[in-house]
Amino acid sequence: MKRADKAERIAAILDRHFPDPAIPLAHDDPFTLLVAVLLSAQCTDVRVNQVTPGLFARARTPAAMATLPVQEIREHIRPCGLSPQKAKAIAALSRMLLDEHGGVVPRDLAALERLPGVGHKTASVVLAQAFGVPTFPVDTHIHRCAARWGLSSGRNVGTTERDLMRTFPREHWNKLHLQMIWFGRTFCPALRHDPAACPICTWAMPAVRRRPSR
Repeated sequence: MKRADKAERIAAILDRHFPDPAIPLAHDDPFTLLVAVLLSAQCTDVRVNQVTPGLFARARTPAAMATLPVQEIREHIRPCGLSPQKAKAIAALSRMLLDEHGGVVPRDLAALERLPGVGHKTASVVLAQAFGVPTFPVDTHIHRCAARWGLSSGRNVGTTERDLMRTFPREHWNKLHLQMIWFGRTFCPALRHDPAACPICTWAMPAVRRRPSR
């Protein structure tokens, strides 16, 4: 099957199962989304959503966050893991937003990537979900699914991102990003995956790889 035909069939299945995918991280604005995405590194979205209400009750703007001691931020986010690094990054990026961007999260990939603790994926998620800018952030679920479905080599997340951007129409990237996350969690997990029971892997995955993972 040609890649374009495969992509069209995959998109139709994703639309059927997740026609209106929600953003998994609870937030109210670009800043709270930025902090939530930063906290989600090596942590589940469920845990982040349990932690952020307490943090945002204390500070939900860059100006307010910049006044909190790093240790207090760390205590709020400790359950997310990597709390020393994340707390320092949240405090530093809040100050940088105040000093260089007037306390506003920039709508620019390069500017976002310059913020402490913000990598390419985090910046891309903020652009896509806070500002509606077409991007295709690749998390572990998307990286895994794209490789299983033969849409990318799976060599690295950068390659996967480029391959998906070439495969799907630009205007669908933001929705597909969320759909693939939810699909990966629901039907295509990393462990104990049964390709024969997956609505996409059952036909898109090469036959030699269709063995249930343990």
